[in-house]
Amino acid sequence: MGRTEYYYDPKAPKANTLIPASNLLVVNNEGAILLQRRRDTGQWALPGGAQDIGETAAQCAVRECAEETGIAAEVTGFLGVYTNPDHIVAYSDGEVRQQYENAYIGRSFGGKPTVNDEADGVRFVQPADLDKYDIHPSMRQQISDYLAGTYPYLG
Repeated sequence: MGRTEYYYDPKAPKANTLIPASNLLVVNNEGAILLQRRRDTGQWALPGGAQDIGETAAQCAVRECAEETGIAAEVTGFLGVYTNPDHIVAYSDGEVRQQYENAYIGRSFGGKPTVNDEADGVRFVQPADLDKYDIHPSMRQQISDYLAGTYPYLG
């Protein structure tokens, strides 16, 4: 399914759905942050996705991390709720979502970075190297909030 992101873009279509999603900002023992390169946008992002019925938001973050990166992780903290009405994601099937993400902090305990049908790159990145990666501004905000210690973010 095709995907187009709009970020503070006056030409963005009007949202027609609000879907709860969760991200997991995983940090390894060396302080590097787990990122995946999305096949649909080519940008690097935290692992995450839509919450399924029957799971908590935190369970969603852990599941999405494993599915999208091959890394087994656990939640160690809460980063924040990110609900920017100026961040719109339009899908080729006509769904137009307003951003709604519960972001968690986690640590890895197993697995290895693995590409899949959603991510064509998975790696741990040191904070000093983040500027070398094309990371969507909404993900950069979450990473920056974590690095600055300004969480939980409730916006």
